[in-house]
Amino acid sequence: MEAAQVKQEIEAQLEGSEVLPSGEGCNFAVTVVGDVFAGLTPVKKQQLVYGCLNQHIADGSIHALTIKAYTPAQWAKING
Repeated sequence: MEAAQVKQEIEAQLEGSEVLPSGEGCNFAVTVVGDVFAGLTPVKKQQLVYGCLNQHIADGSIHALTIKAYTPAQWAKING
């Protein structure tokens, strides 16, 4: 699997989100920014992203996934 595929899968399911993927093979890290995360706990945010990729995790295409998920306001604050 490629990082571009990971990006495409998440963006297709979390409309309006921006996905910044890295990694290759079966190990990836993603930063996802979207209004969809407003009011959610960190665990709920991760569950949303995992849900987008569950099929690939189950079939072994993705072995390790690191997720950072933010609202646009949180992302702007982090990036000054």
